[in-house]
Amino acid sequence: MNERPSPQEALIYLLVVISAADRDMTDAELGRIGSLVRTLPVFQGFGEDRIIATARQCQLLLQDGDGPERVLDLVRDAIPPSLHDTAYALAVEVVAADLYVVPEEVRMLQIVRRRLKLDSIVAAAIERAAQARHRSL
Repeated sequence: MNERPSPQEALIYLLVVISAADRDMTDAELGRIGSLVRTLPVFQGFGEDRIIATARQCQLLLQDGDGPERVLDLVRDAIPPSLHDTAYALAVEVVAADLYVVPEEVRMLQIVRRRLKLDSIVAAAIERAAQARHRSL
């Protein structure tokens, strides 16, 4: 399992890591991952039938002692820098999916932001946009 994931697989790895940050992958988060993969242009050509297998690959990697660090390294290396902001936006969408953000998820977003070398202003704009999208009356 030393093979480098495709950029699309790496994005799914990131979404799995973010969803599992609080040790509880909610139905809302899993549903949002599926929705993102089915609808966003960055996943064009990625078969929906591959989501579960890719998520399982990630889960196997996470079980190792250095699993989260290793997965985040794979994510950083597989996703082109031009898509780092997209990757972060997807991660924020998954965190926002269940409308409840816990400290572990905030911490993981900080780690991802640093790992992807994302500008703090860009990250703040992405986070603010997600808040606006998920707000209700």
